[in-house]
Amino acid sequence: MVTQTRVHLQTLALLIFVVHLSRPVCVDIPSETNAVLGKSMKLTCIYCMTRDEIKSKTHVDWYYMPNKEKDKTPIYKYVVDSPVELDGPFKGRLAWNGSPDLQDLSIRIINVTYNDSGIYECNVYRQFKFDSYKPSASLTKEIKLKVKAKATGETAALYSEIMMYVLLVCLTFWLLVEMVYCYRKISKSDEQAQDTATNYLAIPSEQKDNPAAPVTE
Repeated sequence: MVTQTRVHLQTLALLIFVVHLSRPVCVDIPSETNAVLGKSMKLTCIYCMTRDEIKSKTHVDWYYMPNKEKDKTPIYKYVVDSPVELDGPFKGRLAWNGSPDLQDLSIRIINVTYNDSGIYECNVYRQFKFDSYKPSASLTKEIKLKVKAKATGETAALYSEIMMYVLLVCLTFWLLVEMVYCYRKISKSDEQAQDTATNYLAIPSEQKDNPAAPVTE
């Protein structure tokens, strides 16, 4: 009975570990900087959080500048759990492209024009919710966007991104294999111990008290 309980606890621990591994992994990757005329373009802004920081209030402001010498123009914001598109040159051409957990705070430009070239700024402000205090943190990311008539392949950047995700998948799979191997090894040891105990209990008490004397010629 004790062995079965132990096996059940080990199974539960394994399932919890697998569920933990299946959670989305946050990877801070830079935004693409080359847009194609007439296509859509994602402006990537990622702000990863630890598990303890998931409960937070997040405020995001997106700005646009034709160049460094011009003033910033607010174009988009995320506040009170909802995205808001602001009046201006991008009105009707911006869409929220972030994640539900607000680690990805990206936006997308629809139907890119040559006038969209310039500098985009993503400002993130978070206020975390802990038991005794409410600290805050901020992040600013800058994206220099260039609009081209045709797409140009950035082979090195694409290859690096693909290899990064492949590495994450391989590491996760390796951890799962190690956990299953350890679990099966522990279960086999428990089964052998239980069989030994069962065989011992099956021996009559007389044989336990008086083991057979060695046979001599």
